[in-house]
Amino acid sequence: MAYTNQFFTSDTHFGHQLMLRFRPFSTVEEMDEHLIDSWNAVVRPADIVWHLGDFSAHDEARTKQVFSRLQGRKRLILGNHDVHSDGKPRKSIRELAWDQPPTHYAEVKIDGDRICLNHYAMRTWSASCHGSWHLFGHSHGRLAAYGRSRDCGVDCGDLGYAPASFQMLTAGMRDAEVVA
Repeated sequence: MAYTNQFFTSDTHFGHQLMLRFRPFSTVEEMDEHLIDSWNAVVRPADIVWHLGDFSAHDEARTKQVFSRLQGRKRLILGNHDVHSDGKPRKSIRELAWDQPPTHYAEVKIDGDRICLNHYAMRTWSASCHGSWHLFGHSHGRLAAYGRSRDCGVDCGDLGYAPASFQMLTAGMRDAEVVA
């Protein structure tokens, strides 16, 4: 199946009450609806969305309901809220119709650029000394870009709570220092 775009996001935390502490929403339902609307405003059904972890809180029924409303072919890089203490995916995550099995790490290429995907920020990553890129989540927009790496989570102010394209995420970073 052909796709039109690949998008990246993380840390949606659907259904997670704690997120209301630093997001401008009154209720979890309002937050979830805004995140769903923001996602669907940019993602088309054939697009691939790489979610770099912490998809939802633990409510299985709510997680399935939200997942079914999101457009695109969804792929998950596991975050700390997606797994049990042994690192294995929670049932509410494992049983969703992901485009491929969730994993802790992945690499993709877009227009010849190698992109390393992880939930956590890394100081160096595979082929970083050769100009590869690193996208991560977990830090909720509190960790500045480093070299050719950046947070792609929904809490980054420049993303408007929506998944973003690689081109959008790396705009203005092409001359960033290559990390050894």
